[in-house]
Amino acid sequence: QVQLVESGGGLVQAGGSLRLSCAGSGRTFSDRAMGWFRQTPGKEREFVALIGSHGSSTDYANSVKGRFTISRNNARNTVYLQMNSLKPEDTAVYYCAADLSVVTLKSLGPIDYWGEGTLVTVSS
Repeated sequence: QVQLVESGGGLVQAGGSLRLSCAGSGRTFSDRAMGWFRQTPGKEREFVALIGSHGSSTDYANSVKGRFTISRNNARNTVYLQMNSLKPEDTAVYYCAADLSVVTLKSLGPIDYWGEGTLVTVSS
């Protein structure tokens, strides 16, 4: 079992930065690829970024490439999402997720574990 808890969301002005954290529990955290996703009301959840189990591979949605950076610290069972140059369209609930497969993460399904989400609001 892996439990995931996100933190770091909040209100920020456009152009600002936030760093999200996702703390995982369970012995198998370091075996799993991790991803960040986001969802706004009335829209489907969308892929944002992912990182392989050892942190050597990353992938990003085109909409965040060059602005967001995903990283992980397996010793702390934590994955991060550094978000810079935030835009109002980045406003969403952000979720982290864990799965053995990066392909499953990027395609959104069926993913093994999800966190509860943290709200990010970017004001214009």
